[in-house]
Amino acid sequence: MFAKLITKFAFYLHSSSKYKNIKKVFHNFLNNSDFIYKKYFDSFMIMLILVSVVILVYEVEHPIPKWIDDFDVYLVTSIFSLEYILRFWVYNDFHSSIVREYEEAHFLDKPFSVWKPIKSVLKGKFEYIVSPSAIVDLLAILPAYRPLRILRIFVLFRVFKLLRYTKSIHQFVEVLATKRFELITLLFLLFFIVSTAGIAIYVFEERTNPNINSIFDALYWALVTISSVGYGDISPMTPAGRVISMLIIISGIAMISFVTSVIVSAFSEKLNELKEHRIVEEINKKEEFIIICGYGQMTRIFLKSNTLNNYDYVIIEKDAKRVEVGIKEGYKIIQEDASRHDVISKFNVNYSKITLLALTGNDVNNIYITLNAKSISRNIKVIARASDHHMEKKCKLAGVDHVVLPNMAANRMLLFAITQPAMYRAMYSMLVGQTLAQLDEISTIEHSKLVGKRIEEIDFKAHKLLFIGFQCGRKNEFIFNPPIQIDIRKGDILLVMGRRVSINYFKQLNAGVSYE
Repeated sequence: MFAKLITKFAFYLHSSSKYKNIKKVFHNFLNNSDFIYKKYFDSFMIMLILVSVVILVYEVEHPIPKWIDDFDVYLVTSIFSLEYILRFWVYNDFHSSIVREYEEAHFLDKPFSVWKPIKSVLKGKFEYIVSPSAIVDLLAILPAYRPLRILRIFVLFRVFKLLRYTKSIHQFVEVLATKRFELITLLFLLFFIVSTAGIAIYVFEERTNPNINSIFDALYWALVTISSVGYGDISPMTPAGRVISMLIIISGIAMISFVTSVIVSAFSEKLNELKEHRIVEEINKKEEFIIICGYGQMTRIFLKSNTLNNYDYVIIEKDAKRVEVGIKEGYKIIQEDASRHDVISKFNVNYSKITLLALTGNDVNNIYITLNAKSISRNIKVIARASDHHMEKKCKLAGVDHVVLPNMAANRMLLFAITQPAMYRAMYSMLVGQTLAQLDEISTIEHSKLVGKRIEEIDFKAHKLLFIGFQCGRKNEFIFNPPIQIDIRKGDILLVMGRRVSINYFKQLNAGVSYE
């Protein structure tokens, strides 16, 4: 009967979208570094930790008001306790394990036991309880018990909670963790040298040196000496003791050099990774940005044209040499493979408007990048480079929104330069911005004054503009010199040519709602 109630309750939680959403929100606040509001929660917790430590230090020599004591005991400790309970709750799912085990048993037509998933869940909860971070969280709660004054010292464990909320400290610990084998080896070597030197100095100096009365004194001297601190409270008096001192000093210098080299190498290996992570974090704060995949000739020309002055962007390139060149040239570039799912998923696709440029020199890579981006979010706008019309069709099938054919465009421009030089000069001047006349798009949003008007009703000449054509939002096709009786609807895009000042004025004039 008990097992049946547990199973029924698990299925109830599994089917409750409200319960899942609430748990997801708390999980994001506590564990999801990409969650937009987590930084505010972390800042709040850091403030509470610092306040509680300041209260502890002040209380040593000064009496504190009762309201401050109540604030520390009831409010701060209650928040830390609630945080501990919530982390315990979101660590794993009770209902998911039971539902999964039940469905598997039903599918395989085997007996269902509720105790197996319960044991699995409890094992996971126990793993959380004995984890270092959970132990620190628990010890940070103990100072609230005032009858035992000694427990007040556990307030210092609240400082260790900063490791959870301060990303820089957390990254420092992660870097050291990558060299834990080397550091543990050096720690054992340090223990061996200190033990050997301490025992040796104890044997040689115990009867002649009044400052060495026990093996503890000898070990203390050895540790102080090898660390190059040298307080001077214990000094060897015999020739043998001084020889040991010289050896341990040399060993100490070598140990410090080894530890320094290990830490420096660890940071050197992780430095690029930390920089790339920081670039991704900064770009994810933007509401709109561009991801450029590939740092080849086309990307260099695009960037050097100063086209992206008003846009936030990041370049993804998997070739280490090209990444090094891009960094030297001052561009925001990271070394990753854009065709991998976990690379594009790092970016904030849910809260930002993203345009992805697949500009690698390989058509197949551009298609893979497109498939990867579209599998993460259909809202990512993809513009891809293709070598010919055959690859253009494949790119379209992969989900590319716009395909650029640089080879075809270059060939056509070469043909114009040979056969129609006047047209070539005109087109080239407009494309590179060497003429006052510019091409621009005018989008008809919902409240635009252009919506509902026919083309013949718009006096382009009065605004010193040349109307070239428009893209029909309903059919997603571009029409050159369309019939003047066509109505303009929301979503259509007009293509006009003229001076920048005329285009900007026309846009401002038709941006609002018409009340005529």
